[in-house]
Amino acid sequence: MTERSLADWLAYLEGLHPNAIDLGLERVREVARRMGLSRPARQVVTVTGTNGKGSTCAFIASLARAQGLKVGVYSSPHLLRYNERVQVDGQEASDRELCEAFAVVDQARGATSLTYFEVGTLAAFWLFERSQLDLTVLEVGLGGRLDAVNLVDSDLAVVTNIGLDHADWLGDSRESVAREKAGIFRAGKPALCGDIDPPQPLLEHARQLGSSLLLRNRDYSLAVSSDSWQWHGIDSQGQPLSLGALPLLNLPMENAALALQAYALLGLPWQADALVGALTATQVIGRFDQRAIALEKGSATLIMDVGHNPHAAAYLAKRLAQRPRTGHRYAVFGLLADKDLQGVIAPLLSSFDTWAVAPLPTPRSRSASQLRDALQERGVDVSVHDSIAQALDATREGLQPGDEIVLFGSFYCVSEALEWLN
Repeated sequence: MTERSLADWLAYLEGLHPNAIDLGLERVREVARRMGLSRPARQVVTVTGTNGKGSTCAFIASLARAQGLKVGVYSSPHLLRYNERVQVDGQEASDRELCEAFAVVDQARGATSLTYFEVGTLAAFWLFERSQLDLTVLEVGLGGRLDAVNLVDSDLAVVTNIGLDHADWLGDSRESVAREKAGIFRAGKPALCGDIDPPQPLLEHARQLGSSLLLRNRDYSLAVSSDSWQWHGIDSQGQPLSLGALPLLNLPMENAALALQAYALLGLPWQADALVGALTATQVIGRFDQRAIALEKGSATLIMDVGHNPHAAAYLAKRLAQRPRTGHRYAVFGLLADKDLQGVIAPLLSSFDTWAVAPLPTPRSRSASQLRDALQERGVDVSVHDSIAQALDATREGLQPGDEIVLFGSFYCVSEALEWLN
């Protein structure tokens, strides 16, 4: 089977299971047993949360690599290439490595039906185990308790924040979401939460397990000024640690602070200068990702953000409000049908001069007419386009130097924008 190309394998995997999502660990655990999988690294960090998982994973990996450690990262979804999901020491897995891993999983599963994500997760674990890693950082795909990533008993569980998203799977309250995300906690192992108001079920589950749960503004904190920020936390022995005069970051500093505390709990080397350099060098495509658009005279800016739920939209609105405006600011927007449309647009209504909306390249997309109607009801100037690329083309035509296009609403949006840029 290894003669298949990566594209062939991915098409094959999409048809293996009748449902794209089938939460539960029984099937994936049995296949992992047949594969003889043990642990993907000497130490493992599992990261869940409504928003900020990707940047938190990237920060943790950067901090560890800056200390000379060999690190693997598993994340999802990808933007342009599936290879983005599996990285070892900052390098994406090759097509050949992924095809070999998929073949091993496929042979081991026999008649057991696995989803695309479950096969990908087992393939990543198989590759990591053979790479002899010091640390693996695993991003949960959906929820936590029943996600395939939760197959591994991690040394540290991290919850970025808790908001409402994926209500069909996780419930329609922060309490129900918290119960699912707390499922990555392990008895006697530390856990960490970056939410400033964690729901009671999260706290209660940690207490029942005897898991030491560290919280923002109690066990660690950050303070941001106009030109720098400071971090205070504790190490694995409970002793105080701090880093001061840190340069401001494009990525959320809340997630950088969370990652610093996570790294501090692992008992790994702590060289302050290297850690500071790692934070400033960390980049994540599609998270307040700024690119220049060349014009005939001067340039404009394209800001891409994958934010697709109310919590992410509120954060984007806050970042834009803090950013000086030198010209017009235009929105390019698409959204999946299962997302909270009103909750996403509400915090951003005053952020833009005009909006351009388009459907996403998936059957799960909201129609452009639905987006238009929701915005027009709020008195917004909005235009409708057949695709994100066409919306970008149309918006670009009127750009002047200093103007900004802000594209957001989905990973699909950013993926199309990257293709458009290329």
